[in-house]
Amino acid sequence: MSRQENIGWRKLDNAAKAFPPTVKKSDTRVFRFSCELFEGIDQKTLQIALDKAVLEFPHFLSVMRKGVFWYYLEQCNIKPVVSPESKMPCSQLYKSGYKTLLFDVTYFRNRINLEIFHSLADGLGGIQFFQTIVLKYIIEKYKSDFGENVPFLNNNSSVTERGKDSFFDYYKKDKKNLKIKKEKAYIFRGAKREDDSVIVIEGRLSVKAVLELAHKYNTTLTAFLISAFIYSIGKEMTEINRKLPVVIDIPVNLRKYFSSQTTRNFFAMISIKYTFKEKNDSFEAIIETVSEAMKSEITKERLSQVMESFAKLEHNPVIRVVPLPIKNFAISAKRHNMDKYGTTVVSNLGAIDMPESIRRYIRSFSVISSTLSTQLCVCSFGDNLELGFTSAFIETERQKNFFRTLSELGLDVEIFCNDFNGSRGDKNDEM
Repeated sequence: MSRQENIGWRKLDNAAKAFPPTVKKSDTRVFRFSCELFEGIDQKTLQIALDKAVLEFPHFLSVMRKGVFWYYLEQCNIKPVVSPESKMPCSQLYKSGYKTLLFDVTYFRNRINLEIFHSLADGLGGIQFFQTIVLKYIIEKYKSDFGENVPFLNNNSSVTERGKDSFFDYYKKDKKNLKIKKEKAYIFRGAKREDDSVIVIEGRLSVKAVLELAHKYNTTLTAFLISAFIYSIGKEMTEINRKLPVVIDIPVNLRKYFSSQTTRNFFAMISIKYTFKEKNDSFEAIIETVSEAMKSEITKERLSQVMESFAKLEHNPVIRVVPLPIKNFAISAKRHNMDKYGTTVVSNLGAIDMPESIRRYIRSFSVISSTLSTQLCVCSFGDNLELGFTSAFIETERQKNFFRTLSELGLDVEIFCNDFNGSRGDKNDEM
């Protein structure tokens, strides 16, 4: 029997192994997708859509189990149940010792939410599942509008391909270790919320407007947003802090560089660094540095080296036989140590596409993630570019500085502060 056959359980992929040992109430390792429709959500119809979607993604019906040496995913017959939203965004899904699903589907007014524990999938894998849920919901609710012309997603991957561990497929032990020099980064500080929840602030811009401005600076949309974030961070730094680099960690989708249709984790982290003390405060200087760094870091060869450097630990014969409690301690300690080398994370999932015939029912897609600090997630649908900030800090000046920077650069920004149930309020002009 091959390693990829359905035998009722699966080893965690390389990236997924880091999440279970580091989960806590203040850092749930959960990310959320939301889809805002033009009409209110019907719970019964959404449940039908979810039931159909999991048939195409059966590996999502899994629970986390502990082995002697590693965690693993075990397939289960637990039925996922749609419910009205009642918890704070990105609340804990995985709790050690509890046999529960690692994703949750909720709704509030006209928004559908999918939350996923990161060991189950990465952002690109999760969005495929979410697109399927949304598609089947719209088809079910508005079936009379489609007749025999039922829309479908342009995804030809099989169930087997979606469940593959692509880290395992592309591991080559003959490559040299990648040596990455680390230095302490500028770290966000501030008072945190007592309930360990995150504050969510979302912004909406025109994709066309941002692209036009980015092209004027001879850069990409992602590099432009990262540069604007670094520029706004510089405004809060003291003169002493400016000797420390601002380090932005960026998850990169490896599917673009290595043939894979997996919905499991398949990404690599690269870091972009900018030190104000060594350069200057101008936006142009930041964009130049960020653009060049992204060009050199985001290549197939470089990403392969990053992927290999982490995979070697998993394949090390000595580490493989170390008992799980010791591995957990080591992974938790490493995570705590690594926190001092990164300022924040910026994750861009890119454009979310849906069949033309159902786009008229959808207002927007958005994405956010749990964090111990402040983090920015980005995605787009049509001409709506959605920026989702999550922050563990009470103070929101950092997010305000970022959106003010975008406004100062000539962009119209619509800002929403989510209430307890995840609904969007009106535009906040004070931001």
